[in-house]
Order: sequence, then structure tokens, then C-alpha cells
Amino acid sequence: MNITKVIRKLKKPPIILALLSIMLILSFLISLAYGALEISFRDVIKTLFSGENTTTFRILYNVRLPRTLVAALVGACLALSGTLLQGIMRNPMASPSILGVNAGAGLFAYFIFILFPNHLSLTPIGAFIGALLACILVYLLAYSDGISPLRLILSGIAISALLGALQSTLVILFPERSVGASYFMVGGLSGITWPSFKVLLPYALFGFILIAFFPKQLNLLGLGDETAKALGLNVEAFRLFFIACAALFSAVSVSIVGLLNFVGLIVPHMARLLIGNNHQHLLPAAGLLGASLLMFCDTLARMVINPAELPVGIILSLLGAPFFLYLLRGKKDM
Repeated sequence: MNITKVIRKLKKPPIILALLSIMLILSFLISLAYGALEISFRDVIKTLFSGENTTTFRILYNVRLPRTLVAALVGACLALSGTLLQGIMRNPMASPSILGVNAGAGLFAYFIFILFPNHLSLTPIGAFIGALLACILVYLLAYSDGISPLRLILSGIAISALLGALQSTLVILFPERSVGASYFMVGGLSGITWPSFKVLLPYALFGFILIAFFPKQLNLLGLGDETAKALGLNVEAFRLFFIACAALFSAVSVSIVGLLNFVGLIVPHMARLLIGNNHQHLLPAAGLLGASLLMFCDTLARMVINPAELPVGIILSLLGAPFFLYLLRGKKDM
């Protein structure tokens, strides 16, 4: 059989999505199996389905399963947030961290965490408001007869620096309530339990359902404002809608695991290399890839200095920075 034909067949979107789904399942099983206590894949499946109250079952069900599920949802949310922002801004450098979305979500989440510790249930809502306001502010500052990629990045850096300074001010003013500040700033999944998953799940599902109906509109936005308007798209309304969805994904992730960088920046690029620019295929590919990546990185974070663990944000930075530099060298027009 012709090798070229085989490669072309393998690059078809349904096959790529199927392979990414298989990778998701493998990452899920690896995350459950490895850690301070190693458990075989067979024992993982057998223990979870048996429901017997053994030590292994308690470790899997109470510790690793909620952590792994949260890692999958957060990875998908951050990847989708980056994909949406890159699509509506038509800028490959756009991401929740670079455009100040994470900083806005982090500031408001931290504000509630420090000043209203008895109302932590409001953290996702507060983080969403902060992320949305930051994203809109960056967009407004960068807009002048259209969006300039350079103005967009510079505005995002400026807003991120401002919000970061405000967050540091809160840490200085309330040191006794800022014990977990460094861990929050790096981002990690240590201590994640079922309540965290129950908070995250409805927001994530709501966002997944929202964007599932509008990939064509996101494709039209990628053609430019004039072309999209000529094809009958309400450009500003859909841009604001997608900004809100990106803010939702980023905010709920930050409120649960802290500030995780690089997922929203590099995963959309990785998905695009695999499946192309059509958001009908790109969005599910980015979600699957982001979920797999964060589960895999969290497994590494638990194993590198076993029995202790690193925050997963450090692993993401170690893996993400070289990949991003590779992208910059490979794409001179970025």
C-alpha cells in the first residue's frame, strides 16, 4: 500500500479525533495507576468496579479519581479558552495568560479567598467576572480601527502586570491569609477532592455545550471582520460571546487549581498541527489534547520527586516553554 495514501487517511479528522480519544483514555488510566503507590491497569479497573472497601479502593476513589477528573476538565477548559481567543483575535500569541484573562480571574478569586473566606462558593463567579473584565479591557485598549497583534500583546502584558501588582498587594496586606499564595500562583492539583470536581463540572459542561453550536461562526471570525460581516455574521455580538466563553473556561479553572500557564497557549497550536484550522474539528481536538496533557503532566508531577510532588504548573512550564520556542523558530511570521 502507498505510504502517502496511508498518511493521508490517518490525517482525516475522524481518525485524529479517535486517536486523541484513545490517548485521553490512556492518560486517564496512567494518572490513576501511578503515584506514591503504583497500581496495575488491571487492578485499577478491577478495584473501581468491585467497590470493595480496600485501601487501594480508597486511594483510587477518594484521592486519585477526583484529581484526575479535575485535571482532565481543567486541561480541556484552558485549551478551549486559548483556542477561542486565538480564533477571535486572529493571533497565535493569544492565550488566557498572555491576554490577562488568567490574571483577572486570579485577582478576583484571590480577593474572595482572602477577604471573604466564608464565601468560597462564590469563587468561580468572582473569577469569571474578573476574567471577563480583563479580556474586554485588553480588547478595548488594543482596538483602533481594527485589532493590531502587537497592540493586543502589549495591552495584555500591561493589564497582566497591573492585576499581578494588585494581587501582590493583597498578599502583602493580608500575609496571615496568604499561606497558599505561592502554590496558587504556580498552579497545582494537590489536595483536589470530590467537592472541587462538583464545583467545576457544571461550569465546564455549560461552556462545552455553548461553544458546540457555533464552530462555523468562529471560522467566519477568522476570515476578518469585513468578510464575516459580508457573510451576514454579527461580528461584535459573536466576538463578545466567545470572549465570555473563554473567560468562563479560564475563570473556573483558575478558581480550582490556580494559575496554570502554557496550556491555553501551546495546546491550540498542537491541535492545529494535527487537525487543521476548521474549528468544527479543532475545538474537540484541543479539548481532548488539553485534557490528556494536563493528566499526563500531573502524573509526572507526582512521580519526579516521589513520594513528594511538584506543582503541575512547574512541569507544564518545563515542557511548554521549549515547545513554544520551537513554534517561534518554525514560524517566522508569528
